[in-house]
Amino acid sequence: MKQAIVVRKDLNISVGKIATQVAHASLSAALIAKNKKRTWFKKWYDEGQKKIVLKVNDLDSLKKIKKKADSLGIPNQLIRDAGLTEVPPGTITALGLGPAPDEKINKLVGSLPLL
Repeated sequence: MKQAIVVRKDLNISVGKIATQVAHASLSAALIAKNKKRTWFKKWYDEGQKKIVLKVNDLDSLKKIKKKADSLGIPNQLIRDAGLTEVPPGTITALGLGPAPDEKINKLVGSLPLL
């Protein structure tokens, strides 16, 4: 079991901002999984909450991954920034995926590069 967080690299945001967006994405997707895929969440949690952080070039790429995640039944959440620091309010910065079985996550984002 693992969780994947996918971040847009076209925003040119700072490392601190990326860390914050990744944290938001991880927690948000995990809470959705806890409610909708409780057995996946529990197994992932008990195994140590494995995560990977990946990157995509742009918003369109992120939205395509979300659409595929929905079709595969993978819990997910797009993250929209509040706009208090580096990007305008409502900017989609990241996508949290899972936790879900490794093979489902790999099928979805296995070809993406690490951040």
